[in-house]
Amino acid sequence: MKFCIQLSADYADKDYGSARVYQDMLDQAVLCDQLGFDSVSLTEHHLVNCLMNPAPLLLATSIAARTQQIKIITSVVVLPLHDMRVYAGEVVMADILCDGRLMLGVGRGAFPFEMTRMGVEMDETRERFDESLDVLQKLLAEEEVEWHGKYYDFDPLTIMPRPAKPGGPAMMMGVMNPAGIAACTKRGFHILTTPLAGNHQMLVDQVGAFKTAKQEMGEAGEELSLTLSRVGFATAGAGDREAKIDLAYQYYSRFDNIYTGPGIVDAGMIRPLPRQQTREQMIESLLVGSPAEIIDQLGVYHQLGVDRIIININFGASQADTLESIQRLAEEVVPHFQQPASIAA
Repeated sequence: MKFCIQLSADYADKDYGSARVYQDMLDQAVLCDQLGFDSVSLTEHHLVNCLMNPAPLLLATSIAARTQQIKIITSVVVLPLHDMRVYAGEVVMADILCDGRLMLGVGRGAFPFEMTRMGVEMDETRERFDESLDVLQKLLAEEEVEWHGKYYDFDPLTIMPRPAKPGGPAMMMGVMNPAGIAACTKRGFHILTTPLAGNHQMLVDQVGAFKTAKQEMGEAGEELSLTLSRVGFATAGAGDREAKIDLAYQYYSRFDNIYTGPGIVDAGMIRPLPRQQTREQMIESLLVGSPAEIIDQLGVYHQLGVDRIIININFGASQADTLESIQRLAEEVVPHFQQPASIAA
């Protein structure tokens, strides 16, 4: 099982400074590269301080310039917010500047506050995403593309520069529904998913849908991978574990507001609101604890055959604690899963 670190773009305090947030992310990426992690991942969000990264391709090229081997995954870029005639060229250029280490994870957008203020209504994001994805793939694969659809209408054009690899960088689809996972796998996408909190059967169904679809594809599906994302942090002891869980709960009081709540934002800063989920319920969906505890929790994913786990460290821990957590994961957790699942079990 491969390991990826989702870099922390949380910006809970304006006094910390935006420049420090991005320097922290770069330093995290360099450490991950030095420690041998498979990849780092970057989100895309606009207008808010939660997951604050409005230009993931720009950050990806900065990371590539400072690292040697690590892959860089966008998880995910929000296609309905971009014009594919512009974005396709940006993707190609970013992939070239990343020396082919870019994996383009795509999605339709999740924060109503963000989407509506950018001119995209939530009830049309699925249609916009589907058409945007088709246009993007065609522009990356072909020259002199002509399109006449609901959201795009243009005469023949060729995006420049042309991709270094046929069809552009590998693409990953963010999807949760098992039927959707199967359909996207058969279309040739890598899959990024996450189980519902504490819902083991959902996880089993998601993995099963991917494996069945991949098997049915034969040779065409051999290179496709399943990536699972969970919030996690390797802590220094029991006291540190409790402190990080408290911090995660505070983070989700902001995240819930913008994701499923009213979207109350004060000059870019998401207002924390009371939560319906209890602290104990939240813990079920976290990978926060000692390296030994995390190994136990990750064991089920390894046994099921998940190809990559994204450890999302983005919930407001200090940079010093974050770097120490990355180090603990590399030294004490990752080696346990660098062997066949049957042996690790």
